[in-house]
Amino acid sequence: MTTPSRPRSRLVTMTATLSYVGLLALAVPGPATAQAPPAVDRARDRGTGVPLSVFGTYIRRGEVVVYPFFEYYRDANYEYEAGELGFSGTTEHRGRYRAREGLFLVAYAPTENLAVEFEAAGISASLDKAPGDDSALPQRFAQSGLGDVEGQLRWRWKKETDTRPEFFSYFETVLPLQREKTLIGTPAWEFKLGAGMVRGRSWGTVTVRASVATVDGSIEVGEYAFEYLRRLSSRWRVFAAIEGSEDEVEFISEAQLFLRPNVCLKLNNAFGVTPKATDWAPEIGILFRF
Repeated sequence: MTTPSRPRSRLVTMTATLSYVGLLALAVPGPATAQAPPAVDRARDRGTGVPLSVFGTYIRRGEVVVYPFFEYYRDANYEYEAGELGFSGTTEHRGRYRAREGLFLVAYAPTENLAVEFEAAGISASLDKAPGDDSALPQRFAQSGLGDVEGQLRWRWKKETDTRPEFFSYFETVLPLQREKTLIGTPAWEFKLGAGMVRGRSWGTVTVRASVATVDGSIEVGEYAFEYLRRLSSRWRVFAAIEGSEDEVEFISEAQLFLRPNVCLKLNNAFGVTPKATDWAPEIGILFRF
């Protein structure tokens, strides 16, 4: 039997068609070679420099940062012991706390990786004692005067690269300048040692940090935080964080408006997440960079 000619005809037609398509594909210019995506500007949100304790603020070598600001505290269940305030009693109570505090911070970076900070505060605070508190503590206990006075050394160990985050550490000392007014000041030396890392992404900059503290010779967990910073434009940045110390955790949000390249208005709100944290603590200040 002879092979039918119809299937062979179809095969020849298909081969010719594919050959024609192939030649056409070679003749038509192909798409441009795909280029590698541009490198991420990891310092886009924050700029360069050593991170300060001021949220979302970095300082470069030779710069001076000055930050006067005001903070208000409102807490309906402030935890206290009468014995810690100069009266007899070791029972924990929850009272109503209000405070107004004016603070002044100055920082300087003598080198590319080192920064020093100094901060002092003046504060006026009041505490309405709990209904079940039968101690000699007045119904409304108020104090005003010098608040916390502290200094910090901040060191950057490694700059950020495409393959690793930036690493830094810090050491803080709080001076015992208020041995009598314990509602507003620190009666004993306090030391804090912490470390953190910073990573810039296309969608924002993330910072993670944690510390240990010594109070009256005992070692305890210091502050820990997860922070996010994002530059929206040349004038606006936004900041958010979860910050805590032991079982006191709060959520912090902040808007930063650059009035000039070296002048920034900071509008901050902190809200208590856990019962022992301060219910509400708004802050406003203007940061100057020289």
